[in-house]
Amino acid sequence: MFDVGAKKFESRDDAGELLAKKLDKFKENAVVVAIPRGGIVVGAAVAKRLKIPLDLIIIRKLGAPGNPELAIGATTSKGGIVLDRDLIDKLDIPSKYVHQEHVRQLIEARRRQKLYVKEDRTELIGKLVILVDDGIATGSTIEAAVHAVREELPDKIIIAAPVAPIETADRLKLIADEVVVLSTPEPFYAIGEFYSDFPQVSDQEVVELLQEFYLGKRDKEVR
Repeated sequence: MFDVGAKKFESRDDAGELLAKKLDKFKENAVVVAIPRGGIVVGAAVAKRLKIPLDLIIIRKLGAPGNPELAIGATTSKGGIVLDRDLIDKLDIPSKYVHQEHVRQLIEARRRQKLYVKEDRTELIGKLVILVDDGIATGSTIEAAVHAVREELPDKIIIAAPVAPIETADRLKLIADEVVVLSTPEPFYAIGEFYSDFPQVSDQEVVELLQEFYLGKRDKEVR
């Protein structure tokens, strides 16, 4: 389920609010699993609106030589990897570079895992997982996230993002139970061009958003 055409968002919070309206029918027995850093802001807005738990999954994209924003693959903090073989072949990227980039991004993913994950994670077995990012470009990052989440035996996985190329959104329908995208612009160059305000999200912002949700969770358990 995605809207055809271009749309610009004021901010990640704005995009999350709009995305939540499309996701309302999925909120039963659901949990938002967001991809930091930017995805956690969108995911938090969705989780707040739907009044469901927020969790995260650490995924790092593997950047192309000289163009780190172009994903040639992605890795989880556990080392699971997804590669865009067609793009790697098209750009004639050496296997040595791919290996070195994987190692570099794996180190960063594990740093973030240690920094962000301070509490027991939400149980995903039997849950409807809404997997959220602030945008999807090649799809490698979200694909790696889907494979990692599948290992935790959820009932269903819904991919949700404010913006993605139409061909990427179509392809992702093959690996998720449903894909929800608000804007599918063509041509598509970079996620940030579809936001009026698209600042870098800091580690501290991620930690504070997660703490807000975990504290709320503990308050409910106490009551």
